[in-house]
Amino acid sequence: MPSPDLAAVRFDDVAAAHTDPAFPGFHPRPAQGWINDPNGISYINGRYHVFFQYNPDSARHHRIAWGHVSSADLVRWEEHPVALRPQQGGPDEYGCWTGVVTDDGGVPTAAYSGVRGDGGHSQVVIARGSEDLVHWEQTGHVAASMPNDGQVTAVRDPFIFRFNGKRYAMQGAGLASGHAALLLYTVEDLSDWKYQGIWLTSENPVASEFTPAEIWECPQLVRVPDSSGDSGPSGSRSAGESAGDAGTWLMMFSLWLSGDAHEHANGVGHLVGSLTEDPATGLPVFTPRGGGKSDLGRDFYAPQIVALEDRALLWGWANEGPGRDGRRGRSQDEIDAAGWAGVLTFPRELSVVDGALAVSPAPEVDAYRGALTASQAAGSVVLPPFAEALVTAGVATGGGAGGGNTAVELLLVGDGGRQTVFSGTIEPGEELRVFVDASVVEVYRAGSVATTLRAYPVAGEEWQLHLPSGATADVWELKQPK
Repeated sequence: MPSPDLAAVRFDDVAAAHTDPAFPGFHPRPAQGWINDPNGISYINGRYHVFFQYNPDSARHHRIAWGHVSSADLVRWEEHPVALRPQQGGPDEYGCWTGVVTDDGGVPTAAYSGVRGDGGHSQVVIARGSEDLVHWEQTGHVAASMPNDGQVTAVRDPFIFRFNGKRYAMQGAGLASGHAALLLYTVEDLSDWKYQGIWLTSENPVASEFTPAEIWECPQLVRVPDSSGDSGPSGSRSAGESAGDAGTWLMMFSLWLSGDAHEHANGVGHLVGSLTEDPATGLPVFTPRGGGKSDLGRDFYAPQIVALEDRALLWGWANEGPGRDGRRGRSQDEIDAAGWAGVLTFPRELSVVDGALAVSPAPEVDAYRGALTASQAAGSVVLPPFAEALVTAGVATGGGAGGGNTAVELLLVGDGGRQTVFSGTIEPGEELRVFVDASVVEVYRAGSVATTLRAYPVAGEEWQLHLPSGATADVWELKQPK
């Protein structure tokens, strides 16, 4: 029986009441406060739960707790009370940082990075939740401390996975050599992780090419559907836990560099490969065979993936920005005045197509389509402030609305001029799906990865989509389903 506060706050009510025109209407988050990394993504007792880094007291990155939203259908979201908070005198006194939620013998359990003080090393802290994941008991239990390994200089962001019927965990790390690394743990008892050593580093030639970093943050490892094979994710329904030794495995990292300060120039990268068992040690071995960027936008970081029985879903973090690539941003003073910062992306479905990662919006997002405002439109198309556009390229003939332009362009246009928010070529037969949710833009290219961007319309500006010759667009206004 759900607790009385399970549906405490409906997000569509939050969005409808918000006075900031940049506040999203379809990407759930609290009305106020700072949010960043999605955490603890899980599907338990028929609901999707998404936790996230959260400062409810200001729009700044400080005293991080865990916020919590949930949904039965990935469309209608409810906000719940703060799940985890820094505990005075505890191992998470400085913040409850990134982690996962898993089902541990029927008990929802969070494993997260706790930091005792500014500049201190993180430890894996365990908290136990109620059946509905609304209430949490924080005892300050530490399951893993900084490893006694002179090569390891930084560690963070635990992630749990299953392989060959056994439970493992990994953390992202930085090494004294300047390379990024993964640390491997065996986890027979969730309250006591056994360190097995450095598992993979950015010295690996494939990793060096596709995932260069000084620290691999927010590491993920899941098995994903592969169009070239007949295997897909299977096993438990909790964050990061997949079973079986066949199929294609995806590693994803947020690529941290010194001085990033929420800019994250290297963004997010991934490796595609296989997982096998070392006959000598019995431990898993990941062998990468390719990789790439996981999102092509500058405003995407710290994603988390959950592997379900038949698919893998990802959420990422889109931060507020000072403006990049010709886009107008928000200053810190403007962010403080608005009282909120940070958005989570739409849920995204992951697969591997011809050896490469393919990212698409979860099919449930289609439920947001409201009135059709344009059909097979060409040239320049005005979009509502909350919109989806499906762009299809026909046979290219050159020329077009842009006077020879061969790119799809999304612009903000007003009396003060125009700014290009997105520009991308489109080939004959290709499709792009473009979502605009106030200040959040997500662009999906079929068979490829997404592009996540932030842009801030001001009074008198409108969104315009400029199409090359041969391309047309269907446009829908986004609307909450009844």
